[in-house]
Amino acid sequence: MKIIDLKCTNIENFPIVRIDTDEGISGLAQIEHYKTDYIIPHVLTYKSAILDTDPTNVARVMLRISHLGGFKPWGSPVSAIEFALWDIAGKTLGAPVYKLLGGKTRDKVRVYCGGGSPFSEPLPRRMGNRPEDFAEEARAKKALPERYSIIKQSPSVTADDGGLYSESDPTGLRYPTRGQAHPKEWKGCLAESPRYLNQQLTERGLKYYVDCVKAMKEVLGEEVGLALHATFGNTPQGLLSLAKALEPYNVMWLEDAITGDYYPWTAVEAYRMVSSNTSTPIHTGEQIYLRYGCKALIENNAIDVLGMDPCDCGGIAELKWITEFADLHGITVAPHGVGNGIFGCAAMVQMAATLPKNYIAFEMPRIPSVWWELTKGFPRNLIKDSYIEVPDRPGMGLELNEKAARKHLPEEDDFFATKGK
Repeated sequence: MKIIDLKCTNIENFPIVRIDTDEGISGLAQIEHYKTDYIIPHVLTYKSAILDTDPTNVARVMLRISHLGGFKPWGSPVSAIEFALWDIAGKTLGAPVYKLLGGKTRDKVRVYCGGGSPFSEPLPRRMGNRPEDFAEEARAKKALPERYSIIKQSPSVTADDGGLYSESDPTGLRYPTRGQAHPKEWKGCLAESPRYLNQQLTERGLKYYVDCVKAMKEVLGEEVGLALHATFGNTPQGLLSLAKALEPYNVMWLEDAITGDYYPWTAVEAYRMVSSNTSTPIHTGEQIYLRYGCKALIENNAIDVLGMDPCDCGGIAELKWITEFADLHGITVAPHGVGNGIFGCAAMVQMAATLPKNYIAFEMPRIPSVWWELTKGFPRNLIKDSYIEVPDRPGMGLELNEKAARKHLPEEDDFFATKGK
């Protein structure tokens, strides 16, 4: 079997990757919708490196391309290609991907509610930023039919309301090297809102944040865990003050509070200083590429929870390796995935089924309602009591409904055309 083509198109604002073989078997993958504008042509630069290779030798193909990626967002093309290779390998052998990764350690995988929903109804959104508004949003998420056992929230603190000593960047720009430069802003790095560097909470800001957490915990009780996205750019001292103030509330973790999304480094020593001085679990990792990117975080026990994203870190086999290495050091994992879509979710389920006991849950990706019409293989009632049953269908267990998807392709796109036909 040989690879004869690599394609990438835009379907409903998601980059969709397809690898075709000379035996008529194709593999599919999906990339975060935030990256649509610039990532599709980038995916195609890998085409010459994988043509004429055997896609079922996944590790060998990945050796040809993994060195070409980088920290988020540049690891996503490599990761998507890896997903598609596993999809082909599973379909060729008539086996689900989890069997090719060593077999299941669990029959169902836990997911948590970050910003993702598998249903057409949008997730509940708060109407303001008061503690009672966060409490109301938490109450609505707790009442969702999926019965999530972990909910992630993001209390927001700004300098405008006296919550930070920091000033916003006077240039009005967001720089990719300081994180959180979303793709639509990359064409000039224009910010939609002020960017605060080296954030330091004021006493007022610290009290406000704690009041928000207290209000949410009163709603969620002991039966639903509360995870917190703490906003990038905090100083280590400021983060430590916040983490210690939150110790009585037993939160699941504080996420990406120093470096994080779109940062090209990991601030190992800063994280280690904070995590070793508080009982509040410290979490980071969604921007990291490959095992080498998180080696120092793990070996120095700099964090408590690792949040690698399989759609950015180099793929599901790479994340499995990282998880096993983290397990040796007593570090738990809660993979990121909010923007990864339905194909990303399928890959994450196969991966999570094989992980060791340090796995907590993965972040449930957003799945716009149209994708239930565009795909075949997943039931609409995907999540039951915060778990997804691991499917036994070959490959990733999910297919594009070609007839329906053709209507959503860009004009004159040949995504479904196969060479030689």
